[in-house]
Amino acid sequence: MDAYQKLCNLIDRYCDADGSVRTAVAPVWMYRSTGPTLKVPTIYRPCLCLIISGAKEVTLGQDVYRYAPGQLLAASVDLPLVGHVTNASHDGPYRSLSLDLDAKILGELVTCMALDIGGGGDSFRGLFVEETTPELVDAVLRVVELLDHPDEIPVMLPLLMREVHYRLLRTGQGALIARLAMGGSNMQRISAVLSLLKDNFDKPLRVDELARHANMSPSSFHHHFKHVTAMSPLQYQKRLRLTIARQIMLAEMKDAASAAYEVGYESTSQFSREYARMFGAPPMRDVMALLSQSV
Repeated sequence: MDAYQKLCNLIDRYCDADGSVRTAVAPVWMYRSTGPTLKVPTIYRPCLCLIISGAKEVTLGQDVYRYAPGQLLAASVDLPLVGHVTNASHDGPYRSLSLDLDAKILGELVTCMALDIGGGGDSFRGLFVEETTPELVDAVLRVVELLDHPDEIPVMLPLLMREVHYRLLRTGQGALIARLAMGGSNMQRISAVLSLLKDNFDKPLRVDELARHANMSPSSFHHHFKHVTAMSPLQYQKRLRLTIARQIMLAEMKDAASAAYEVGYESTSQFSREYARMFGAPPMRDVMALLSQSV
């Protein structure tokens, strides 16, 4: 039985219904779907994603990324994305895994690996699709197999996750992940600003303060920010706020005005206009449609 079939079996065992599950192996998330899905906005953290069966499409700004078994998708920074499953059925479900990446592990590995990662002044898109390798898939399999051996998790998980990071760095575009671990690199500076925005999404956006936080001039900051995220700081914050507001309305059944206030909007009408532009319908109509389709 090959690694993909073993991973299919593990996902079916630990994710027996459609949707995502955070497993007992803390960095690992599983996702399963028996049909194509709606386009769902999600905030990706730095992670490695592998599709085990089926196919998916992810959009960052105007950029579209499609991937399937044999490929990986990696996010090196916090990004508001829109994704949907494009190939799945009851007989052939979509199955995927996501593993959180650890900047500390990356930093330790980069210092002892001979990687051609160029200068720290360059910036690259914080998301990429790449062909995976048998070695990386095998390392991921051994991490997921710890679910069957919970007593081994405390000892083996740190060792196996270190190997997963190493195998990812060895892929063709692994150097793009390595840049995140370069102290003082522009990628690392933008990553720090994105974390700040994510943690303070409800606060007013002051681009000059963000530029100072990144130790960049405003013009340089705009250039590198858009290069990494495919959007301006204002667009990034807007997508972040609207995505979180949608999650609040769905999970907590709050009305549009309450959600708007919670994510930092002072005007409910502005919130409703921007929400409709992003999701194609006013807030409550969109949420009720989603809830009716999930029943």
